[in-house]
Amino acid sequence: MSIFVQAKNRVSKFLMAFFKKRRSRIGIYGPPNAGKTTLANRIARDWTGEMIGPVSEIPHETRRATRKQDITITGNNGSTITIDIVDTPGVTTKIDYKEFLEYGVGKEEAITRAREATEGVAEAMHWLREDIDGVIYMLDSTEDPFLQVNIMMVGIIESRKLPVLIVANKIDLPDASPQRIRTAFPQHPVIPISCTEGSNIEELYEKMVLHFG
Repeated sequence: MSIFVQAKNRVSKFLMAFFKKRRSRIGIYGPPNAGKTTLANRIARDWTGEMIGPVSEIPHETRRATRKQDITITGNNGSTITIDIVDTPGVTTKIDYKEFLEYGVGKEEAITRAREATEGVAEAMHWLREDIDGVIYMLDSTEDPFLQVNIMMVGIIESRKLPVLIVANKIDLPDASPQRIRTAFPQHPVIPISCTEGSNIEELYEKMVLHFG
């Protein structure tokens, strides 16, 4: 093979890699029981027909980050993004095994769950520092937004200048107030949704294409 052909092949490979659309890794973060896994499952099911993980009323049911790769989302104007969705454990400052006892979990299992949940939070923060390209910050619109936010996580997001969409979940409940979340975080787009009923999910997909594309 001539030097000219070799050089041409190298340039061709470079251009292919340059123009290939980069896949983004989007992490779903937030406090326990805000609806992160429910949203991750809905996104995966809507665009791939598959689920990511189990949902439970017991806090910290997701104790390890789980990922669904190659999800292509299409906006109304035909533009698309291809993403990996990472469903992360609920991020909180303290995990007490006694939380699980209230749901009928035995003490030994509760201690194991608390340890796994603590390790999962550390894993979620590691992903945020190293591998996440954008964040869906999931908040419960029935609760005070400031009591749900993890300051260390916000600090990492801001230091890395990651794009953020805030999702105000559970708007189907009577005491929901997504406006409180908008007021608390005016610097970020806030999309009010109901994961269980599917309200405003299409709007969320449109925002994801625009914000993370």
